[in-house]
Amino acid sequence: MLKKFFATSLLLAFAGVGIVFAQEAQTRNLASGQKYEIKGVIVQMEDDNSFIVRDAVGVNTRVVVSPNTSIKNNSFWGGDRFPSSALVRGLNLKVEGVGDGSGALAASKVRFDKSNLMTAQSIDARVSPAEDRITATEQNAQRLSGQIDELMAISNAAKGGAKAAQETADAAVAGVNATNKRITDLDDYVVQSTATVNFKVNSSNLSPEGKAALDEVANAARGLKGYTIEVTGFASSDGSTAKNKALSQRRAQAVIDYLVENGNVPLRRIGTSYGFGELQAVADNATREGREQNRRVEVKLLVSRGLNTNVEVKSTPVDSPNPDNE
Repeated sequence: MLKKFFATSLLLAFAGVGIVFAQEAQTRNLASGQKYEIKGVIVQMEDDNSFIVRDAVGVNTRVVVSPNTSIKNNSFWGGDRFPSSALVRGLNLKVEGVGDGSGALAASKVRFDKSNLMTAQSIDARVSPAEDRITATEQNAQRLSGQIDELMAISNAAKGGAKAAQETADAAVAGVNATNKRITDLDDYVVQSTATVNFKVNSSNLSPEGKAALDEVANAARGLKGYTIEVTGFASSDGSTAKNKALSQRRAQAVIDYLVENGNVPLRRIGTSYGFGELQAVADNATREGREQNRRVEVKLLVSRGLNTNVEVKSTPVDSPNPDNE
């Protein structure tokens, strides 16, 4: 009876975990040499050179890419090239190619929206650490089950076995509760540090001080597990509302570009980016000093409580506005 209680407790602890695994779906077998165009979402990354795409009717297609495959985002100006390693689960895309003889699609062209890619990478940055953690948790649960069986046999054979069995049960329940909390905290992101980068009037160019602040963010991120970076741009009231909206977005993109290109921050770690324009001013736009403070980008380094148990919120020094910015 007691053993059944332990088994039930463990099943309840991990019942929610099972839903993350993909359901079985029919896999399409493509004719060799025939041209195909597949639209759908990536549901599985086999490796950097192959993945599974599921279309709108729920049928899977295995896609294989090569060094000659053109991987770009959709753009009026032709789009940016991406390596196959940038593709992640959850990305909506269109793939063109021919059947390769093994039933898979040998891709010649892969196209997608850049904003969709950033969203998919952000989600993957949160889900992948959680999956790794869940796998370790399941292994720990199996070891715990074996230990419980051993303790049960000893306690039932000993004098006062009922009391020992109850203590073992209480310890097992406490362990399951602690495991449940750790799993819940995997997607609980908190701000670990912040930084503010200021800009000159009508400019999205980073100053040396701004680059130094971003270097600190990138260096801090390297020592963390399960982190994501949120970037938001702002503008003062100089100029029109529409112009300031676009300017704030360019400033946010300038920060992202620097973190990726100079700080070696993976794209999948850039969680959220947005340009607020004149909204959410932190100072009075009627004064010169206030406008200087409002021409900014705020950077937040967020970490998962489940993967970083000792989270300490810290603040990176603010890049002081230059009085000559006006």
